[in-house]
Amino acid sequence: MATLVRRAASRLIGNCSKNRSFVYSFPGQSCAAHGRLRHLTPSISGINPFTTSAKKRVSPNDPLLRVIEAEIGFADQADDYDRVEETPNGFPFKMEDKPGSKIVTLTRDYEGECVIVEVHMTNLVTGDKEDDEDDDEEENEEDEQHEDKPEKPKQSNVPLLVTLSKKTGPSLEFRCTAFPDKIAIKDMWVTFPDDPSKDELAYEGPSFRALDEKLRKAFHRYIEIRGIEPSMINFLHEYMINKDSKEHLLWLKTLKNFVKS
Repeated sequence: MATLVRRAASRLIGNCSKNRSFVYSFPGQSCAAHGRLRHLTPSISGINPFTTSAKKRVSPNDPLLRVIEAEIGFADQADDYDRVEETPNGFPFKMEDKPGSKIVTLTRDYEGECVIVEVHMTNLVTGDKEDDEDDDEEENEEDEQHEDKPEKPKQSNVPLLVTLSKKTGPSLEFRCTAFPDKIAIKDMWVTFPDDPSKDELAYEGPSFRALDEKLRKAFHRYIEIRGIEPSMINFLHEYMINKDSKEHLLWLKTLKNFVKS
């Protein structure tokens, strides 16, 4: 009987040594073939079925992925996204442009005042109906007094938010639209950065269009002296067009990474 047991054990050991695709080891026992302790876990051709990732990756032939990659190719071939606009001579502002942000921030000091300009993405006129509606709203308030003037062609523009503040006290905010030849103030507010609770109950004043014409012109001159003038607009217009192209390309690459992951 002992002889039969030893023969059976010998056959089992021989089969295990010939077929290493199936290895069972027990806690506390060593396996000479691998030189380390292993738990009771079946190993099939070196792959553990319990630890194999079931994560499914998107095929390169996925329709959405193909379209996104084609769009990235078109964006890469565009001249706008990598074109560098040189800051014009005498430009008084320091520029801050963060990738992924839809605005560019301009800052400067003017005789003790802090001037901050948030430059938003350019509103491009493409001839669509929506462009007409937007531009009608952005027309200079002074044009309403001259109905007999011939209709002007629609123009692309750059939205600006101008904040003027001093060390203490309230601040002035102006919502502007910068056209190639003029800057139109659309609204203005008095804000209280030191005490935001006042903003909730503060009288915001009349509509800017309702102000006396002389007062409107004086406010235009007031911000122009602080650097908000038409001579800076051509540079900002081109710069924001380039930024829009860069952000579009970055957005496409973010989509691609999400779809592939």
